[in-house]
Parts: sequence; C-alpha cells; structure tokens
Amino acid sequence: MTQFAKTWEEETKEDTMENLYLTFSLDNKDYAFEVRHLVEILALPPITTIPGTISFLKGVINLRGKVIPVLDMRLRFLMEPIAYHDRTCVLLVQWEDLVIGLIVDKVNEVTRILKDHIDPAPKIGDSLASRFITATGRIGDEVKIIIDITKILSDDETTLAKQIPQS
Repeated sequence: MTQFAKTWEEETKEDTMENLYLTFSLDNKDYAFEVRHLVEILALPPITTIPGTISFLKGVINLRGKVIPVLDMRLRFLMEPIAYHDRTCVLLVQWEDLVIGLIVDKVNEVTRILKDHIDPAPKIGDSLASRFITATGRIGDEVKIIIDITKILSDDETTLAKQIPQS
C-alpha cells in the first residue's frame, strides 16, 4: 500500500506546473519564464498608446472590459524595435494582483526544463538584464534564457502600472 501511495504521489507531482516554462523568441534568441505566470496568449490586439509614458510601455488594450498595460519586450530588453508581424503576440502574465501584456516576436512552446538543466545566469554587473535574467536552461542542444517575470518592472514601474484603471 505504501508503494502505491508513493507512486501515485510521484505521478501527481509530475502533473503539476513545476519545471514548466513558456518559451518565446525576441531577435532570434529564446527566452523562457515559468508557465504559472501565464494567463493567456493573444494575437496582437489594437493598442491604445498613452502619451508621455516610458518607452517600452506601448499602451493599453481592452480585453473583455479590462484595461491592461502592454509592454514591448524588445524595447524592455533594449533591442531594436521591429514592425509587428503575423507571429507577434501578447502574453498576458500575472503576479500578485497585476496583469500585464508582453509583446514578443513569437511564442515557441511550453516545455519542461529539469532543475539539473538550469544554471545560474552569468553576472552582468549592474546591467538592466541582470535584474530579470535569472538562469539559463538547457534543452537538448539549445539554451533558453530564463527570466523572472516578477522583475520585468522595477518597483516604481509596477506602482505606475497598478495605477492604470482596470475597467
């Protein structure tokens, strides 16, 4: 009986979102974040710009009566902007009580990255990237840059995003 319970526990653990990551591309580089933060993937909706905001905040979208701020991840990562195309999409992510949209070049897949295939990110001094790039994950011959979604915005930027009326 104990053996059965242990096997069932192990199987149940495998069914959780532990070690699951959503991978996406920016400038032909692969990134990943924990899938537990993902709310929804959207085709690029119309975006209402907000004048006078930070450069990477593209504006807001109206999704089922909710107003959601949308960030361009290329601009957030200090990459050159490109024209949006048919693979460009918005990843709705959530942490605590904040939901934001992240514009990415394309979504790749949801994949499992085992803990022993994750290595700490190399330290890049005090650069912006060192704040939210937490690790690298090896999947076969590929390397994914693992980011911490909860650190995409600074505390001040998070406060500003929360001030955008939701409805």
